[in-house]
Amino acid sequence: MYELVHVKGSSCYIQSPAKIGLVKMSDDSVCLIDSGSDKDAGRKVRQILDANNWKLSAIYNTHSNADHIGGNKYLHSQTGCRIYAPGVECAFTRHPVLEPSFLWGGYPVKELQHKFLMAQESPAEYLTPEVLPEGWSIIDLPGHFFSMVGFRTPDNVVYLADCLSSAETLAKYQITFLYDVGAYISTLETVKTLQADAFVPSHAEVTDDISGLAQLNIDKVNEIADMTAEICRVPQNFEAVLQKLFARLNLTMTFEQYALVGSTVKSYLAWLKETGRLRAYFADNLLLWEAV
Repeated sequence: MYELVHVKGSSCYIQSPAKIGLVKMSDDSVCLIDSGSDKDAGRKVRQILDANNWKLSAIYNTHSNADHIGGNKYLHSQTGCRIYAPGVECAFTRHPVLEPSFLWGGYPVKELQHKFLMAQESPAEYLTPEVLPEGWSIIDLPGHFFSMVGFRTPDNVVYLADCLSSAETLAKYQITFLYDVGAYISTLETVKTLQADAFVPSHAEVTDDISGLAQLNIDKVNEIADMTAEICRVPQNFEAVLQKLFARLNLTMTFEQYALVGSTVKSYLAWLKETGRLRAYFADNLLLWEAV
């Protein structure tokens, strides 16, 4: 873990729970794509930088989930590097309490206020094409989170952030976190058409052909959507839908799972309603969901 892996040309990544992109800008300067989960991850990145006599010029965050921005503060304090994040992700990066608050839908319980869901604050600036290194391009990847992006480097290496999960992750967890189901499917349909010399997903193996894995993720989304709609053949409130999904998928409820999977299930319900597969109505002061 935390091994530096060369991909092509100047494009590399650091193997970690969420891969950290590293791109050499010159003989003695590099930038990062994301920064790992916490201060310890930042220290391990710093060790790689020091071992190669590299100066860190910038961190380009793909999105603001804690496992991608957790090393920001430490690395900024040690190197003075600049930090960039796209759209609303910039606000979450500056104010990480927004993540558990968003997931909980209010002031988060203490069980959600930890480094895996709430990174340390870092002084992010808005990511725009103008601040990118020469030859880089931004790839919009909405769906998993608000304004997530990926990057294509001049080596024709594409860093895909969290826009898809490995087959092993899908089999183990079944429901992966999504903010916007419709946007996520659209993103994956676009990813299926991308061409590159190498694709570097944060949570899957590096490959030169991403289309099959993208389709597998689409199929899993449709499977969960169909399961949710089937549960709602009899009108259900949100808690009942969540309970039945956990039972069918053999998942165990915790505060984290309630927040992460619960938020995702609400996104599925909203998408199914907007696409005409569910209707929602109030009865006895309960919001009920029913298949159409």
